This record gives sequence, structure tokens and C-alpha cells, in this order.
Amino acid sequence: MFDLLPLAAVPDMPLVTTIAAGLGVALVLGYITQRLKLSPIIGYLLAGVVVGPYTPGFVADPDIAFELAEIGVALLMFGVGLHFRLKDLLAVRSVALPGAIVQSAVATGLGVAMALISGWGLASGLVLGLGLSVASTVVLIRGLEDSNQFSTPAGHIAVGWLIVEDILTVLVLVMLPALTIAMKGGQNGDGGASTAWPVITSLGQALGMVALLAGLMLLAGARIVPWMLAKVARTRSRELFTLCVLALAIGIAVVSAKAFGASVALGAFLAGMVVGQSRVSHQAAADALPMRDAFAVLFFVSVGMLFEPRFLLEEPWLVASALGVILIGKPLAAMFIVLVLGRSIHMGLVAAVSLAQIGEFSFILATAAIALNTTLGQQVFDPQVMSVLVASSLISITINPLLFRTIPAIEGWIRRRPRLQAFLQRQSENRAKAVNSMTRLKAAKEEGASDKIKSVVVGYGPVGQTVARILREFEIEPVVVEMNVDTVLRLNEEGHSAIYGDAAREDILIAAGIKNARYLLVTLPDAASRIPVIITAKEINPDLRVLTRARFVREAPMLEEIGANMVSFEEVEGAVALASLLLREVGAEPGRIDTEGDRIRRGLFRPSMPEIRAATAPDSSIEGDADQPSDDRVATSI
Repeated sequence: MFDLLPLAAVPDMPLVTTIAAGLGVALVLGYITQRLKLSPIIGYLLAGVVVGPYTPGFVADPDIAFELAEIGVALLMFGVGLHFRLKDLLAVRSVALPGAIVQSAVATGLGVAMALISGWGLASGLVLGLGLSVASTVVLIRGLEDSNQFSTPAGHIAVGWLIVEDILTVLVLVMLPALTIAMKGGQNGDGGASTAWPVITSLGQALGMVALLAGLMLLAGARIVPWMLAKVARTRSRELFTLCVLALAIGIAVVSAKAFGASVALGAFLAGMVVGQSRVSHQAAADALPMRDAFAVLFFVSVGMLFEPRFLLEEPWLVASALGVILIGKPLAAMFIVLVLGRSIHMGLVAAVSLAQIGEFSFILATAAIALNTTLGQQVFDPQVMSVLVASSLISITINPLLFRTIPAIEGWIRRRPRLQAFLQRQSENRAKAVNSMTRLKAAKEEGASDKIKSVVVGYGPVGQTVARILREFEIEPVVVEMNVDTVLRLNEEGHSAIYGDAAREDILIAAGIKNARYLLVTLPDAASRIPVIITAKEINPDLRVLTRARFVREAPMLEEIGANMVSFEEVEGAVALASLLLREVGAEPGRIDTEGDRIRRGLFRPSMPEIRAATAPDSSIEGDADQPSDDRVATSI
């Protein structure tokens, strides 16, 4: 009935086979690396090696892979712009801005030295150094979340630091073509004064076109793009809205490259920034995420295709040197900068470990540089730069999660060496003394009022602010211990008591008045930070009543053992809150809602300590000592 086409007549489908092979192998290797508790990016890069031209078996079409990679770059940068918030950067600018600039300069200098020793030339050295200097946002966020550091001040600094690095890399991508022309002139012997003016003119034109593009996007685009998204959103068609988001992301990126001479990456970044300011930004992010992730996988696969495995055997010292920059040079520079700027050892370690890897931006930069070889018809950039970056990325991303786990051990090792600790904390101590002097003077004036209830609140995020406000309403002025120096200065200016420093340290807690305090309220979101605070506080003041938040019920035995009196568990209260919303929605009586909430608490948590049980009751309270009058009690919910 049906005549089958002969095998030779079956149409060649390089696009389909490249996508199928790339995604299929990436899925298998990504799953394996995920099961090994490593970043799946390693699996995607290895998938590129498997389907690449340097290994036996199937070979994907590299030209098509790189075209798909361009879409991956655009969607990756669109996602970065979508989540970029200037206020997040401004909050940590005092550390992130100088830190990122100095650390990038150090890493770039080391990369240039490596390249010159290898005989690659200055152009390749700059690309190598910049590639080694910028860490992966994906890997950083994953590491911070797995180590419960993402919501901490140290995590905020690390993320802000990386935002600055990303911005610097975007600027380099903008100026790369003009700089490459200058490098080419120098290699051809046309350098000197004769090429200075054309290079300056070229850079000026590039920056002018980028400024024009940015102005159009942030002024005209800020009006047109949200209006367009809102119009499409009102159609209630999910397909049209997703199509609109993708058309904006990729369309603006292509127009930026073709009409303004900017990079695809910059255009997509600006598009993401504009969409991120609209009221439908969350839906745009949700719709773009699946496509972004799929094409990002193809981007990493295409990068892996450039890697020649035997390069590790032929140039092991190059890979070892690059790893030295990533795992030793960058972390030491970051640690030094953080400590010099008066931050804690813990913040320095988190920043150091967070930056001890490289990823997607390194590949974007190297890919753009190598593509310029074809544009200029001359090998200005050595293609082996990409092999060094891929090999270094594979190893550093594999090691990075393990480095996060060593932070507590390193901190403990430093604490056991008082001289080293004092040396490393010298700037932090000086900064703390200057910031805390106002609180100490205020405490000295109030020393005579020993009959007043004293409390210490550790952490001043949303939970800490709520607790402090309630305490003040009951005429209990708390002393806030906070690691954000700007918050401490603001509280002091407002007439409140606040101490800058790490609450796990005995001297900081004593300065906050823990010896005479009745209550300690620990509002820190991660268990690793809460536990040493409670232990130190109870050692100083055994009669102290400790109220703390906790994320999971499984933390109860540890909190009970170290002396917590009352605990609010987030997973329990989350279940109660959701059930209460549901019961209100179906018209349940208030009494029924309270009863159901109490039943949920009893069902989810059966502690051995009665006081912790009391903390999970609907009317949980901070209770005073038995001999205290009832006026000293403060009803609250942590």
C-alpha cells in the first residue's frame, strides 16, 4: 500500500538531530551528576564533549549548535536582566562594588600572565583573565541555597558581588570588537599613535551606540514593552503571552546586534530589565523559564563541543594554573577585600567560596571573542582559551559544593587560634567599635534602670522588625544585633539600640547586654547561624529565655538540647496559615478555624519539651518569670 522511501532519500535533518542528540545526552549526564549531588552544568558540558568532534561516535553539527547557543545566551541574559534589581546592588554596594572590581583586576592580571608565558598574546590573555574572573550565577545561587546562606547578609554580598561582575562582563562584551581591532593593529605592526585615534573613535562609537540603545530601551521601551505585555495578557491566552515574551527577548537582542552594533547578550539583558519593571514580570519570568533552561542546556552543550579532552594531557600545567587562579587567587583576593572593608571572617569565607568557580559568563565571553576571529579573518584570540575555561569550569564547579561544606570547619579552625582570629578581625573590630559606640553610651545612661525588662533581638529582617516593633509597643526597648552596618546606623539615628557584629561572638552579645537580658529572640533564617548564637548566649546567661524561629520540625531536638525555650516552626505555621485561608474561604466559623489550627499543630509536632509545645499554640506568648507581674508579659507571634 505504502512505498517506503529508500534510506538514501530520507532528508538530512541536522537541526533536529543536533537538538535531539544534545538534549538527550545532556539529560542522561545531567541526571547522573545531579544524583551525585554535583551541578548538572557539569553533565551538560560533558554531553557537549560526547557529541563533539573530538570524541568518537555521533558528531552534532557545530554550526547549528552555535546558532542555538546564541539563543541560549540571549535567554540567559534576558533572565539575568529580568531579575536584576538596582536596589539589591545598592544595598551591598560598599563591599560588592570595590570587591568585584579589585578581584576581577587581580584575576585578569593573573590570566594575562598565564597567556603571555604560554605565548598567546595580550588579546587572548585578557579574554582568559576575564573569563577566570567571573563566577557562575547559577552555581553561586545553588551553593548558597544548599548551604542555607542565600538569605543571610553574607549571601546578599556574594550575590551583589556577582551582579557587579556580570555588569563588568557586559561592558567588556560591548567594547570587545573595538578592543579587538586595536589588538589586531598591534599584531600587524600598525600600533602606536597611528592607531590610537581610530581605536578611541571606535570605542566612542561603540559606547555611544550602546548608550543610545540603553536610552531607547529604558525610556521608550519602558513605556512600549509593558503596554504590549499588558495588552497580550488581557487576551488570557497563555500561548500568546509566552510568544510575546520570547519575541521581545530574542527580537530586541537581534536588533541590538544588527542595528546598534551591540552584543546579543547586552540587548537581551536590557530587554529583561525593561520587562522586569512591568506588572506582569513574574508571569513573564515563569513563561520564559522553560525555554531559557532548554536553550541554556544547548548553550552548555555547544561549549562542551569546543573542548578537546586530550588538551588535559597536552597542557596540564595550563589547566592547573587556571585552577590556581580560580581556587586560590580569587578566593584569597575576595577574603582580603572583605576583611579590609571591615566585614566578618564568615562573610569573607562565604564570598571567597562563592567565587571559587567559573561558568556561563566565561563561556559567553570566550565564544564572542573566538567568533571575532572569523569576522576579522585573523586569529586574534587563541581557540585554546575555550579549552582552558571549559576544563577549569568542569573541575571548579565539581569542587565548589564541597568548599561550601568546609566553611564551618575553617571558621572553627580560626577560632582555635586567637592570634590569627584577632589579626583577621582587626578591621572588623575597629569598625564595630566605631558603629557600636552610640549604643554603648546609651546603655551606660540606662544602667540604673535595672527594673526594666531587657531583650536582645538577633537579626533585623522582616521577622526581626516585627518582633522589635511589638516589644517597643509593650515598652520593652530591644537591643538589635545585626550584621548590616547601614541598618545599625539607621536604627541608632532613630534613637533605637543596635549593635553591629556577629551575635555568635561572646563580646558582641555582652555589648548588647545579654548578661542582664530576660529574653533573646533569634530571627535568623538558617540553622547554622542560629545554633552558635543560642549556645553562646546561654553560656553567658543561663537564666535567659530563648525564643527562636526554625524552618523544620526536625530541628526541635537540637534546639531543645542547646537551651531554646520556645520555637516557631515555619513548616508548621505555613500549614496552619494555608489551612486557615482555606477555612475562611469556605465560610468556617472563627472558633472552628482556631480549633483546626491547633489540631494541625499537634498533628505535625509532638515535642518532648512543654515550652516548645506552648510556642506552637495559637496564642503563643513570651512569658516572664513566674514571680513577675502579668504586665511584664508580651503577647506576640514570632
